[in-house]
Amino acid sequence: MSGIGPDEMAHTLARASSSIGEVALRRRGAVTELIVNGTFVMDTVDVSTEVELATGTLSQHPAPDRVLVGGLGLGFTAATVLADPRVRQVKVVEIAEPLVEWAETGLLPTDLADPRVYLRAGDVGEVLRGGDRWDLILLDVDNGPGFLVREDNAGLYSEAGVSTAYHALAPGGVLAIWSSHLAPELVETMRVVGAGARGAGRGNVQEIVRTIVREGRSFEYAIYLLRRPLGEGDQGGVTDLVPSPLAE
Repeated sequence: MSGIGPDEMAHTLARASSSIGEVALRRRGAVTELIVNGTFVMDTVDVSTEVELATGTLSQHPAPDRVLVGGLGLGFTAATVLADPRVRQVKVVEIAEPLVEWAETGLLPTDLADPRVYLRAGDVGEVLRGGDRWDLILLDVDNGPGFLVREDNAGLYSEAGVSTAYHALAPGGVLAIWSSHLAPELVETMRVVGAGARGAGRGNVQEIVRTIVREGRSFEYAIYLLRRPLGEGDQGGVTDLVPSPLAE
């Protein structure tokens, strides 16, 4: 599936130290790999869920003017957001500083050279607490709450973290969180946050599940969506998530 042989050697494109350890970009045949502290993070064998994090969320908003992307990775989520002509501003926040530099110099397998995008090295949690409001917030900063690469990211999946992200949404905005596994505890957390904001009932959470086959093994990846409803006096838009055309 990957187009590479088991004995094909990896060629290092770039390597640098960062605030989270050593980051390396490698090429193995036609495949680009991202390695952090010697641990495989992602590659270009199958980026369908990174793409769908963008497309599935964009489909939920009639006018996604401002978009915040937490986690650059190899750039596929951000590039997909930029492919939507409705989007006028994209901020991408990445904790590993070298990835931002490599994106700016064209080393990543995606083209992010677009005047609408601003790449920032830093903690997306700080940006979420900064007071700006976003039509869409797409978070792919770790593997999800049950399989963390960095324990420091646990707070993003907590009730306090989800609440911070939720309240950084503009009315009618949508929060989307990517996970490398099914995360029922995250669903419940998002429902609690949505219910608390509405004052009653349970927040409307949509789960999009995809089965990905890698090297003969099947993995279930998930994207979780939560909308911030329009308040009194707001016009247009919608108040609940609609079935995604990409959801099964």
